[in-house]
Amino acid sequence: MILSASRRTDIPCYFTEWFINRLKAGYVLTRNPFNHAQLSYVTLSPDVVDCIVFWTKDPQNIMPHLKEIDAMGYRYYFQFTLTPYDHLIEKNLRHKADIEQSFIKLSQIIGKERILWRYDPIVLNDSLTIPYHKEQFQRLCHKLHSYTKSVTISFVDTYSKLKTNLIRELSEYEIAELAAFIGNTAKSYGLTAKACCEKTDLSKYGIEKASCIDKAVLEQICGYSLSLTSDKSQRDGCGCVESVDIGAYNTCMNSCIYCYANNSPVTAERRYKSHNIDNELIIGSVSEGEKITERKVKSNRTD
Repeated sequence: MILSASRRTDIPCYFTEWFINRLKAGYVLTRNPFNHAQLSYVTLSPDVVDCIVFWTKDPQNIMPHLKEIDAMGYRYYFQFTLTPYDHLIEKNLRHKADIEQSFIKLSQIIGKERILWRYDPIVLNDSLTIPYHKEQFQRLCHKLHSYTKSVTISFVDTYSKLKTNLIRELSEYEIAELAAFIGNTAKSYGLTAKACCEKTDLSKYGIEKASCIDKAVLEQICGYSLSLTSDKSQRDGCGCVESVDIGAYNTCMNSCIYCYANNSPVTAERRYKSHNIDNELIIGSVSEGEKITERKVKSNRTD
C-alpha cells in the first residue's frame, strides 16, 4: 500500500503528533469524504505500507520525528510545495525565507531523491506577473537545485468557490511563455521539469507529464519492484498510481486562497480546533452505531 499523507490537508505541518500516534498504534480510521457514514479501518504496519508520500508546504514540525519514523521501518518521500507567494495568497505560512531553509535542511537529512519540489499552482494577477515568476523561479532554482532533482508545476485552476480578484485565468500565450522559461531554466540547473494535470502538452518546452505518486520514484525509494495500478479516483490527466489517503478536507490552516480542499477558512478553523492527537480519526470521533469496515490493504512488493 502507498499511504498518502495527504492531498486533503497538510499533515506534516499541522497533524504530526496525531500521525506519529497512529503509526505507533498500527492503524488509522478514515471517513469517506463523500459519505460521512462510511468509515474504514486501515492497517499501518510497515510490512503493509510500502511507502508514505508526505504532501506539505512546511515540514518543520515533522522533521524532528523523522528518525523515529525511520526506526519504525517506514519508507517515505516528500512532495514539497514551495512558491514565492506572500500572505495575501498563502495566508498562514511562515516567512518563505525560513521555509526555504527548511527545504534545504530536509534534503540534507533525507537526501535530494526524496524531496520533490512543487512550484504550483502558478498564479497571475496585477502583482504576480510573468516577469515576477521568471525572477522568482530562477532564484529558487539557483537556491534549491543542489537539494532536489525535479520541479513540478501547474497553472492555477479557477472554480466557482474562488471568489477573489487575486486569481485569474491564464491565457494560452502566458502559459506558453512561462512554460518555455521554466523548461529552459530548470534544465540549466539540472532539474527535471514536470507538469501536474495540465491539459496543454508542454513537452515541446522540455516539461514532462508528472506522476506525483510515481512508480519509478516509489521503487527507487523502496528498493524493490512494485505492482501498482493507476489511481482512477483522481482528476483527469493525473498520472499517479493508487494510494490510500488518510487526511480530511476542510482542516488545513495554511489558508491558501487557491485551495480546493477547504470550503471556507471558518469551516477549516472550526474543524481543526476539534482535532485531538489521541483520536483514531484525524478529525472527530466515531459515533455510537457507526459501522467500521476494514479496508483490505497489502504490500505491493513483487520480489
